[in-house]
Amino acid sequence: QVQLVESGGGLVQAGGSLRLSCAPSGQSFSSFIMAWFRQAPGKEREFVAAISKSGITTDYADSLKGRFTISRDNAKNTVYLQMNSLKPEDTAVYYCAADGSGNYYPSQRSMNYDYWGQGTQVTISS
Repeated sequence: QVQLVESGGGLVQAGGSLRLSCAPSGQSFSSFIMAWFRQAPGKEREFVAAISKSGITTDYADSLKGRFTISRDNAKNTVYLQMNSLKPEDTAVYYCAADGSGNYYPSQRSMNYDYWGQGTQVTISS
């Protein structure tokens, strides 16, 4: 069983930055495609970013390209989401997700991800 633990959320002012971390436990981290999703109050969960097992391939929601960066350190078993130029509309619970099904390319579809963290709250004040 894989457990995902997110950290790094908090309250920041608009224009600020945050870095989220997610550290899976239980199985080899490098065998998972990793992703971040978010869910704002009253809205559906949406894709943020994903990264391949090697870290070579990344994918982003179009609206977030240029502000958010996903990365991973397989030696530290950790995936990161660097968020810059944050806006109030980025306020949401951010979830880490892992795809352990053997897929090669990261997907934007939440149904492709087998494991999910509990989420970390990110609040951006105006």
